[in-house]
Amino acid sequence: MTQEENEKLKEIKILVMDVDGTLTDGAMYYSANGEELKRFSTRDGMGITLLSRGNIETAIITSENSAIVSSRADKLKIAHVYLGSRDKTKTIKELAEKLNLSLQNIAYIGDDINDEHVMKICGFSACPSDAVEIIRKTASYICKAKGGNGAVREFSEIILKAQGKPVSLKENW
Repeated sequence: MTQEENEKLKEIKILVMDVDGTLTDGAMYYSANGEELKRFSTRDGMGITLLSRGNIETAIITSENSAIVSSRADKLKIAHVYLGSRDKTKTIKELAEKLNLSLQNIAYIGDDINDEHVMKICGFSACPSDAVEIIRKTASYICKAKGGNGAVREFSEIILKAQGKPVSLKENW
């Protein structure tokens, strides 16, 4: 990270995440009964926990309307969850206003073209290593990890380290 990038990361108050291809591997799984399933990484979940312990809020904005996402957000205590957003820029601006934050206080991680516009207006953006090319060109940081395989954890630790906050937990957490 450059000094300028570290300065931007120090201003981050919330990490906003896309779901499919970012918190998941982007695949759609269906059971024989037609139930949709998603695979989430426990390491990404711990990254979200570490952010919370570092007083950095988290949010989800996804174009999908999925009870699975709501369940995962509940488990991780993510308070701000926006399902079915077809205009992520509008949604993130509403979130910023609700939390009385500048867009410069928002970090965003996404992987596909529906994330491009919102990534351009946030204080800092990232994408998994397997994001589509236009998003890799747009992102402030390209994670080494793939979507659903630790990219959110990696970005979480980068934010925390830039702010001098721990990336570990006490034994009894």
